[in-house]
Amino acid sequence: MQFLLAFIVVVPLIGAVAALLPAPPGLKGSSPDQAVLRHGVTVTGAVLLAAIVLAAGFDHDHPAKMQATTDISWIPALGVRIHLGIDGISLPLLVLTALLTFLCALHSYFKPPAGPSPKAFVALVLVLESGTLATFAVLDLLLFFLAFEMVLIPMYFLIARWGGAQKQAAAWKFILYTLLGSVIMLLGLLLIGLKSGTFDMVALATDNGRGLTSSVQVIAVLAIGLGLAVKTPMWPLHSWLPDAHTAAPTVGSVLLAGVLLKMGTYGFVRILLPIAPDGMHTFAPYLAAFAVVGIVYGSLACLALARPGSKGDLKRLIAYSSVGHMGFVLLGIASMTPTGVNGALFANIAHGLITGLLFFLVGAVKDRYGTADLDTLSGATGAALYGRAPRLGGLLAFAAVASLGLPGLAGFWGEMLALFGSFDPADGLSRPAFLTFMSIAAFGTLLTAAYMLIVVRRVCMGEKPEEPQRLADVQTYEFAAWTPLVALTVLAGLWPAVLLGLTDPAVQKLLAGGKS
Repeated sequence: MQFLLAFIVVVPLIGAVAALLPAPPGLKGSSPDQAVLRHGVTVTGAVLLAAIVLAAGFDHDHPAKMQATTDISWIPALGVRIHLGIDGISLPLLVLTALLTFLCALHSYFKPPAGPSPKAFVALVLVLESGTLATFAVLDLLLFFLAFEMVLIPMYFLIARWGGAQKQAAAWKFILYTLLGSVIMLLGLLLIGLKSGTFDMVALATDNGRGLTSSVQVIAVLAIGLGLAVKTPMWPLHSWLPDAHTAAPTVGSVLLAGVLLKMGTYGFVRILLPIAPDGMHTFAPYLAAFAVVGIVYGSLACLALARPGSKGDLKRLIAYSSVGHMGFVLLGIASMTPTGVNGALFANIAHGLITGLLFFLVGAVKDRYGTADLDTLSGATGAALYGRAPRLGGLLAFAAVASLGLPGLAGFWGEMLALFGSFDPADGLSRPAFLTFMSIAAFGTLLTAAYMLIVVRRVCMGEKPEEPQRLADVQTYEFAAWTPLVALTVLAGLWPAVLLGLTDPAVQKLLAGGKS
């Protein structure tokens, strides 16, 4: 188990270096570009297989216990250790990251990205995977920061080199926002480490803030929370996200929405809730307020983009929907209750599956029509995907209703549990305030349903033209890349205990100060 976790984190880095080297003569085949793309599929496939074996070997009877741990001294002068481990909170995110990266590599093999040589593309995707996996596996504050930062440069180049219109501006906006937030976060992490005498996240969580004064906790939560909020993204620090998604290639959008956004909310749960509970208690009402504003703001922005004549971009609309969905995650965390935090973790996974699928589908629609502009797609009578490409239209409608939180699909449980957490927040938090937040968030679910159904009506419905443009339906490689996301969305919706059985004991222990 120790070897498997280290393998999962390190192998993508080794694969990234290998992707930049000349391929052996026997592996080049007829196309060196296809050879390096095949290399990406092989490496990400090996990581996914290792993640599945790790999940199968995980002790499901004790999900609150750190497992597959490695603890080696790295920088003795600073007390920094290479400390790795997983529990019921980090395991689902680890598997989700490995799955989405493999599906992106598979998609890229059959539909190579338009842009420079695939060598750099594959290497960047693998470095991105390694940094994300490390973020969910490390148990040292400084290592967490290094892994957190490791993903920024690969994503910057994926947007700047392989993106669409306005890619340079979007890439710069992404890197500037996230780097500024990270600098502030580093100061907060150093404050905790220096005041407590350790950077070990397990020891700090067990101490549960007893070694830190209330003022230190408040300052640490403010600094670290700002850095995490930018990556989440929380309103009003979200403005980099729509531009980045609109400009990014399909694979970049899937990874950005599916796994990178989860790093911010994971930091709130893994670091701030257990290590600085007094500071979180102080800021929880403000976090909840920003969360519900984000829910309503994101939904209203999507409604404006979906309106006929607004020239709304479909990728931009899905990006704004992420602001709303991540608002539910932040609302669950702000309740500081097991119910709310479990809902936040469930919503994290559900958003990764559903929004990853949505960006794959929007990328496919854009490839076929040459645009993601809703007015162009809709035309006079609608794009009529149901009649012209029924499988593609059906999958787009499925992803839309999953995103709006239809009961029986994964999107429902996270939002419902986050609302339940707000209904009865942790002791000491204002229940009237959180009941108000819950009501506003519930109204946001209605707005979400409205814009998603408008998108389905405008893109999928309409009269089929008498002489329709030739439009390919879902291809075999697309089925292969999308089917796991569809299946897991249904599985998590019908059997939520698959996830909640992992997260709940770990959350209970985390909120109880390391005591099971």
